[in-house]
Amino acid sequence: MRAAALRRTLAGFTAAAALGACTVGPDYRIPDDARVRDPLAQKPFQSGGARDHTDDALPPRWWRLYDDARLDGLIGQALAANTGLRMADANLERSLAQLREIKTLRQPTVPVDGGVAYEQVAGEQYLLPERPPVNTDYEAEFTVGYDLDLFGGIRRGIEATQAGSDAAAAARDLVRVNVVAETARAYADACGFGLELHNLQRVLEAQRSSLALTQKLKHGGRAIDLDLVQARQAIDQTAQSVPSLQAGQRNALLRLATLTGRTPAAYDRDLESCTTPPRLTRPLPAGNGTALLRRRPDVRQAERQLAAATASIGVATAQLYPDISIGLSAGSVGAASDGFTSPTNFWSIGTQVHWQANQNAARARIAQAQASTRLALAGFDGAVLRALQDAESALNVYAHDLEREQKAGAVRDAYARQLADQKRLLAGGRGTALSVVQAQHGLAGAELALAQIQTTISGDQVNVFLALGGGWEPDNSCGGCAAAR
Repeated sequence: MRAAALRRTLAGFTAAAALGACTVGPDYRIPDDARVRDPLAQKPFQSGGARDHTDDALPPRWWRLYDDARLDGLIGQALAANTGLRMADANLERSLAQLREIKTLRQPTVPVDGGVAYEQVAGEQYLLPERPPVNTDYEAEFTVGYDLDLFGGIRRGIEATQAGSDAAAAARDLVRVNVVAETARAYADACGFGLELHNLQRVLEAQRSSLALTQKLKHGGRAIDLDLVQARQAIDQTAQSVPSLQAGQRNALLRLATLTGRTPAAYDRDLESCTTPPRLTRPLPAGNGTALLRRRPDVRQAERQLAAATASIGVATAQLYPDISIGLSAGSVGAASDGFTSPTNFWSIGTQVHWQANQNAARARIAQAQASTRLALAGFDGAVLRALQDAESALNVYAHDLEREQKAGAVRDAYARQLADQKRLLAGGRGTALSVVQAQHGLAGAELALAQIQTTISGDQVNVFLALGGGWEPDNSCGGCAAAR
């Protein structure tokens, strides 16, 4: 009789387990109308031209294109010690630990309880008029329980948590991209301000030479006081720019120290003499829209958030159906003198069903999950559009600044020819020293203007690389293919 009952129970378990393949809720896939599937998003970039960028793939370690050992070292320090990156790493570790925790819901639960007590119970508790004896009693029990997850609520929960962990990994990669770009930018700014200071000193030298010659002409009766006043005013106006450039350079060095995990007071003083900002003179490898959307961590993060939101619909939908679990319990309880004998042993095997008949709350949670999925899709589309806009805008600004540089270079060359002409005239007795000094002043000013544009272009290149989203992926990686699934 007992064997027949046990067989019926086991048969019920088998049938219930066979239903476990049912998983409610939508299976995740990127919607057909998502912006990432738009053919226009896959094309080469429209801004700029062959002079400023190519369709070649962006290398994983783009800063090595500069072939600057000092920049490589600074970025290595930042990746090892930056506090924002350390926070992102810790957040990812926490997310992975949460994933390991939720995966245990698919495993049997095995609680074990036990205890020993030296006690005397109250006789009247058992309707006995006499005093019961003092005994040593014990209790030992273990239970094995397993949720059949017939409708996939746990599986969808694991799927949502896995997607959340993927999103945390993408967020960490996004921090890395920004740390690398900001380190390169701070280095470029420090050296760029140094270059501008160097050229500003040349302008001041030319202006001081002009003032000295004007003073000689004044003594010779060939200049008036107004000429001296104007020469001194020009020097004063130029000198006013020195403190702001020095402050900009110092702030860039302080920022660089913080990015590399050092206190601002420990900034690298050797960089105060840097006058060569990092600059690529060949077209930047930019790839195309397809590669951009696969590589950008914020796009991948938004896509993983959409996957998590989609899985949450299944979690909510599973609450419409019964939750069935099976369990086995065995143990022994009684006097220690009879420990683990037949009168003290017990066991049971059975199922437990939990179902909420009032399903209004469950349906409201489904509606919330569906709205969250639409919200996540809008966020994903927005991330795709922002990525494309960032890349196009950065390339557009870079291309126009290259044109500015070309024109500023032409102006500088014109002043250089003018100076050469004035020197030849002076050597032939047909020119004056003042004309030579004025030409030197013009050339120094043109070189300062060109240096300012070149500093801007160094920053433009960093902006392009930041917009392209590179610098997080390991070498020879596909660069995060989640967005292309």
